[in-house]
Amino acid sequence: MASIQVRKRTGCLIIDFYYQGLRCREQTALADTVANRKRLEKVIERIETEIASGTFRYKQFFPGSRNAGRFKVCPEPGTPNAELSMAALPASLSKLPLFRDFSETWFSEKEVEWRNSYRKGMRADIDKVLIPDFGEMAVDQITKSDVLTFRAKLSKVTARGKTTMLSTRRINKIFEPLRQILNEAADRFNFRTVFQNIKALKNRKSDIHPFTLDEVSLILRTVRPDYRAYYTTRFFTGMRTSEVDGLKWKFIDFDRRLILVRETIVDGQEEYTKNDGSQREIRMSQMVYDALKLQEKATRHLSPYVFCNTLGTPLAHKNVTNRVWYPLLRHLGLELRRPYHCRHTAATLWLAAGENPEWIARQMGHTTTEMLFRVYSRYVPNLTRQDGSAFERLLLQNLTGVAQNHSNIVQEQNEPEVSHE
Repeated sequence: MASIQVRKRTGCLIIDFYYQGLRCREQTALADTVANRKRLEKVIERIETEIASGTFRYKQFFPGSRNAGRFKVCPEPGTPNAELSMAALPASLSKLPLFRDFSETWFSEKEVEWRNSYRKGMRADIDKVLIPDFGEMAVDQITKSDVLTFRAKLSKVTARGKTTMLSTRRINKIFEPLRQILNEAADRFNFRTVFQNIKALKNRKSDIHPFTLDEVSLILRTVRPDYRAYYTTRFFTGMRTSEVDGLKWKFIDFDRRLILVRETIVDGQEEYTKNDGSQREIRMSQMVYDALKLQEKATRHLSPYVFCNTLGTPLAHKNVTNRVWYPLLRHLGLELRRPYHCRHTAATLWLAAGENPEWIARQMGHTTTEMLFRVYSRYVPNLTRQDGSAFERLLLQNLTGVAQNHSNIVQEQNEPEVSHE
């Protein structure tokens, strides 16, 4: 009778059985858990069945074992039973690394490319979400079915701190490291990736709700005086939260009226900007210039950061949002929106004022105008009119003579005929 043992030195399970009168012990990479024991019980059942029928092939189950050469080969390759025995082999008996081990290798190779905040999020998703499901499986034995089942399970998980399910955007974000890890393993160990023909879930398009100029005026008149310069800068520069929170005095050029975006603050740590395109120079309007001049008197002697607390350290955006921003919107009876909508507001106000879209894209840190028109254009009447009036004006301004001639002809054709009888 075959049995399952545990090797004390490694804590891994061992298959212990007799074949052709000899005792055979084959170690797996499986930890001693109830689930793993059940998996091996199925393998043992297959082994015993094939030994009894005379179709057992040692190499099919344990291709790298030194014991394989000790026994007669039976049956010949290609027979149905030989294929079945190979199919019964669990992922843990693969000679390729387990997902948990290869994910560590992948992470250590890739983390040098990432910002601290991205690295932290990636680490959490791998440890808390991916490894519990795939950690004990060899990378080449994870199937397309496993991946799709995992995604279906995620769609039924409640989002942290909410009553709704995980969004498609969040599921896609979790899937990205899984995709990269398995694709890299497939490329490195020369097997077909399971992610072929698996596409990311389609994200729902989320609407933006920029503030109107009247709402901006109301907010700036009502906000606490010590935060007026902060929100003036946010509303009229289009800076991201991490950019404005990480803004330092050395990046303020009052002479040329420029704000140099060079660093950010994310989770209390200084980081590079979101991408290379985010490195930019923002032109100060008069309101921003005046606001920063007042802020200079308040904090320049206190901190290298433009906006800081009384200790001179950068603002903690979650604290500011919960203690200043949301209470202010509630007090004014305005729809609750994330502070990020200050950035959306800047873009729509620039567009409404008729500024050059390429200039606006540069101020926002976009490399092209594509996102500008795709996200913001519907908030600008002169960019979203679809009644043909602009084309009508173009024709009248440039083809006046032709248009008048056509008008006369139409009028003549519509005049009633005069009878001479």
